[in-house]
Amino acid sequence: MAKRGHRPASTTGQRPRFWGRHAVTAALANPNRTVRKLWGTRDALSSLDLPPVLPIVYADVADLGRMVPSDAPHQGLVAEVDPLEDMWLGDLLLEGRDDQRPLVVLDQVTDPHNVGAILRSAAAFDALGIVTQDRHAPPESGSVARAASGALETVPWIRVVNLARALEEIAEAGFWRVGLTGHANQTFAQAIGQQRVAIVLGAEGEGMRQNTEAHCDELAKLPISGKVESLNVSNAAAIALYAVAARS
Repeated sequence: MAKRGHRPASTTGQRPRFWGRHAVTAALANPNRTVRKLWGTRDALSSLDLPPVLPIVYADVADLGRMVPSDAPHQGLVAEVDPLEDMWLGDLLLEGRDDQRPLVVLDQVTDPHNVGAILRSAAAFDALGIVTQDRHAPPESGSVARAASGALETVPWIRVVNLARALEEIAEAGFWRVGLTGHANQTFAQAIGQQRVAIVLGAEGEGMRQNTEAHCDELAKLPISGKVESLNVSNAAAIALYAVAARS
């Protein structure tokens, strides 16, 4: 088996920068995360218990604003970090073999805000982790970390080369793979039963690819009103995770 390694830092090759109190403090608290440098206002930094070896730069609000995307709510903190090391899908499935925690599988969901929001919901409902494709998912970034509100540090994020092969491995581990799509005949609640569930969601707009649907055990829909055509993928993930948590 290949050795684990660091994920690509970003599409530009630079280390990601996180901003905002939740994202930065969660990164600092994660023993598996290396924080390389921290910028902050004196007020924001004064409330943190920082390791003495961490390079710190005091900066004003305007300087921090130039380090992050326009209008990003940095809350006085910006950190430069190393990406987390990759985790193997097989290791995650082995870790969760004795529990009923759900797994979230994303098919070409590329928007960092959606992936971050899904990580946050996965943390809220104690999911085992999320699985995405390596090349058709966003890298770790400030946008993902901000939307995840700390969950990027606590929810395992598995990147795979071949999603169909990963779904086969997930099935072999005992998960019932339920794909969410608007053209299904049954509701998600009807499809999940009491077994271990892998919730499979497709890309924004296009939905799941045909081959991904073919690797699901069931297709299901959320019983939404006809007043809207569909839900944002992160909203759909949150509702599905709640349905799994709330089943009797």
